[in-house]
Amino acid sequence: MPVRQLPDDLINRIAAGEVVERPASVVKELVENAIDAGARRIAIATAGGGKGLIRVEDDGDGMDEADLVLSVERHATSKLALDTLDDIRTLGFRGEALASIAAVSGLFIASRPQGAGSGLGLGVARGRRAPVEPQAMNQGTIVEVRDLFAAVPARLKFLKSDRAEAGAITEIVKRLAMANPEVAFTLSGSDRSPLKYGAHSGPGALRNRVAEIMGPDFTDNAMTLALSRDGLVVAGLAGLPTYTRANTLSQFYFVNGRAVRDKVLLGAVRAAYADFVFRDRFPALALFVSVDPGDVDVNVHPAKTELRFRDAGAVRGAAIRAMLNALAEAGYKASSSLADRALMSFSAPEPAGSPQPTAPVQGSVWRNPSGEAMPAFSRMPNGVEPGFAEPAARFNASATADDGGFPLGAARAQFFDTYIVAEAGETLVLIDQHAAHERLVYERFKAELASGLVASQAHLIPVVVDLPEEDCNRIEAAAQEFERLGLVLERFGTAAIAVSATPSLLGTTDVAPLVRDIADGLAEWEAAPALSDRMDALIGRMACHGSVRAGRRLRPEEMNALLREMERTPHSGQCIHGRPTYVALKKKDLERLFGR
Repeated sequence: MPVRQLPDDLINRIAAGEVVERPASVVKELVENAIDAGARRIAIATAGGGKGLIRVEDDGDGMDEADLVLSVERHATSKLALDTLDDIRTLGFRGEALASIAAVSGLFIASRPQGAGSGLGLGVARGRRAPVEPQAMNQGTIVEVRDLFAAVPARLKFLKSDRAEAGAITEIVKRLAMANPEVAFTLSGSDRSPLKYGAHSGPGALRNRVAEIMGPDFTDNAMTLALSRDGLVVAGLAGLPTYTRANTLSQFYFVNGRAVRDKVLLGAVRAAYADFVFRDRFPALALFVSVDPGDVDVNVHPAKTELRFRDAGAVRGAAIRAMLNALAEAGYKASSSLADRALMSFSAPEPAGSPQPTAPVQGSVWRNPSGEAMPAFSRMPNGVEPGFAEPAARFNASATADDGGFPLGAARAQFFDTYIVAEAGETLVLIDQHAAHERLVYERFKAELASGLVASQAHLIPVVVDLPEEDCNRIEAAAQEFERLGLVLERFGTAAIAVSATPSLLGTTDVAPLVRDIADGLAEWEAAPALSDRMDALIGRMACHGSVRAGRRLRPEEMNALLREMERTPHSGQCIHGRPTYVALKKKDLERLFGR
């Protein structure tokens, strides 16, 4: 087949296929144009999921007749002052959007610049431009797109339902609104519930806009990100590790005001939260990165959702550091939504006359010698009184009414030899002693490892642990890694490992289960993750074995010492597996539970 020049109409439709993927792509291009034009109010209306109608009205600078006519031509733009792509400071810059949209739909543009007596309107149908006509309107620009993809019916077959396309438009508008809190947005139409975001100014503008979009529950449980390094700025809000989601839909990323899905930033979030969340849970966040426009290439994707950093390592490092700083500052803080979930798990007592169980749940109540049911606690530290069954909880009689002004309060009781009950002002705090101590031991391990020395204690007689030969081979190969952690392991015959020293932080932990657990971990990691990741995983397993176990009875001073150390230790609001270490219930929440 001979080479031939394609007709302009077909060229435009091919270009439109790159720029206009779906109705949401049109909304994105038009709203970005409005923002670049200095708009402070943008109204979007749609019908049929954007396939029937997309209308965007703004109060921006507007265009005169010459600019209006040129705006629908291919590769015409007002956003590149110089013929270079090295310093892009606007959202749009290609000059293809309006021409591409006009090639696959009916397009009408009306615009009125400041000082003009009236506006001008211009229609374009399938690439054919109509004459310019006067238009009564306020300052700004109105763009209407009708019958999208009417010129390419095959493309319509690949679009989703009206509801799905309307939802995609909503997500685009949310991201644009989040990046521009100073602009007021309204989104309406016959295919949706209306949305309205007011304009915000001042220091709290971003937080207010994020609260509108992600909800006040997120901002109440979010940490502020703020880091500036060598002209690189990282800002935004990131959720506490105990405030997570089942997917990444609550993660928003912006670079120089542009909404993106960047692998560098995604990897930074995974790395920063690696110690704090479950593998199948994802933190919620709104992450904003500002970098010199010359250090980022946004011209790598037609939709401008992907980009390339000149120094990706610096951006990743700054983002991780900003999140780690915020996590450290959050300290022991845990999500307030945990209290709501805890209260929902309580149920009201059955009405009078309802059937009652014939026997109490084991450990739930205990009785005196005459058979009378008694509260399920006894005095501490004197233990159980003679003649009484083993209690499910023990009351701390030595504690006074004063909580010492400590954030986590003073310990009052221990339930089921697992949970500590503390009182802090008008807040009841429930602490999982194992999860809390596990995090404390883990952080101590990391601090000692960072200093270059993990103290160990030698065993007078080495402990010999029998293991399958393949497990022994893996442990022998990783012996140097263990030695850095204060754990000295040596091969003892074909199918055994001798433990001659353990980290001092582990105390008198049972060595055999620890070694077997590590052997299981090495089998899982045989695909060889990074050494630093493997070291963190090893520390995590040892911290789990070296922490206060569930079922261990604690003295009052031990419980309070645990609370004080939690208050001093970063990240102590969640264990190393991402579970919360404590739940705080306000007095008013408890009163509501009892109908007071």
